[in-house]
Amino acid sequence: MTKWQRKMKQWLINQFDMPADVMHELPRITTIGQIHAYIENHQGLVTFSEKEILLKMTRGYVKVTGENFVLKMMLPEEILVEGQIHSVQFLRQ
Repeated sequence: MTKWQRKMKQWLINQFDMPADVMHELPRITTIGQIHAYIENHQGLVTFSEKEILLKMTRGYVKVTGENFVLKMMLPEEILVEGQIHSVQFLRQ
């Protein structure tokens, strides 16, 4: 991304009061305690098991580890996982 494009995105965020995660294609992760994880802005499910979920993001991956994972909902850019969540990690490519 060029310097001009970065400045234009920042200007749009400021002028239209848009959430930065939408403009920068960042993941939005909402957890409810250690039992639910709702992840938005992903680009695909790479790995799913009872103990690990790996999601592709624009700039790397998000890895969720835990136990007894159940996939409750999956849409093109959203996923809801239930289980005992131990950690959420951001991995670079």
